[in-house]
Amino acid sequence: MTTTVNRPAKTLAAIKPKPTFKQRLNVFDVKASPYLYIAPFFILFALVGLFPLVYTFVVSLFDWHLLKGQGDFVGLQNFTEVLQDRFFWNSLFNTVSIFLLSAIPQLAVALFLAAVLDQNLRAKTFWRMSVLLPYIVTPVAVAMIFTNMFGEQYGLINNVLGNFGLDPVMWKNETLPSHIAIATMVNWRWTGYNALILLAAMQAVPRDLYESAALDGAGALRRFFSITLPSIRPTMVFVVITSTIGGLQIFTEPRLFDPATAGGSQRQFQTTVLYLWEMAFQRQNFGKASTIAWLLFLIIVLFGVINYLISRRIATADAAKPTRSTSRARKRAERTTR
Repeated sequence: MTTTVNRPAKTLAAIKPKPTFKQRLNVFDVKASPYLYIAPFFILFALVGLFPLVYTFVVSLFDWHLLKGQGDFVGLQNFTEVLQDRFFWNSLFNTVSIFLLSAIPQLAVALFLAAVLDQNLRAKTFWRMSVLLPYIVTPVAVAMIFTNMFGEQYGLINNVLGNFGLDPVMWKNETLPSHIAIATMVNWRWTGYNALILLAAMQAVPRDLYESAALDGAGALRRFFSITLPSIRPTMVFVVITSTIGGLQIFTEPRLFDPATAGGSQRQFQTTVLYLWEMAFQRQNFGKASTIAWLLFLIIVLFGVINYLISRRIATADAAKPTRSTSRARKRAERTTR
């Protein structure tokens, strides 16, 4: 008598067919295509952003001359000498002063312009394009116009002050007036650009919220502070961070404000980037110039982190304590959409 061993029967459905080359290629395409789409940005960033940043740090560790090239390795000596240089701290003070005089009024005026342009105006496209015209004008033309306006002898502003019996202002020879003049140039050129960015964020706010808040009796100012500002906070953070980066890297306006001097006769409006330019191309010391560039990079990162932490804390506080009018407006909008 023979016994048979029962083995598990392999049906055709249980046998997994071997994927073809086309199927494997499709799977690879699904997995790899997202990385290939974003690869050009990272490749370009590595070439024009990351590599110069690393190479600048390497140069800062050497006694590097513009014409002679790489010299002796000095380590962190360039950092020590730059941090003890009074001209560096003077340039940093000028940079922060001009930044504050330009960024704060710029954001306030841009918010006001965006709120006005968000209303139901006639010829809205014309007004929106008009606020962008200063951004299109070249910085050289802007510098020429404002240099004549802030001229100490025949400038327009001093002539107007003279008609009222006031003494002329030394726009180029005094610290605060020169900072105000340069900040005015920056504000005139960049306010409209930031206003359009904020306007785009305001137009994304649901209009039902405004209608519901108006039915609850909220006025225009209450709707602006309770609905508009909380809704566009991410865009405001973006504008603040980009304005911070641009403000701390300011070079063109102070350089063209007085072309005869690199930041004034007494360095009264010499910014950090302008001092970097002087160190690199006038003193021909690329080691210290690279050190200044890296210190400025660290300062910009510090300002960016501070802006991020402050904005995150404000957003968390607002999320924990929503305003009464915003809550009512959202509930009314939900009821109307049902």
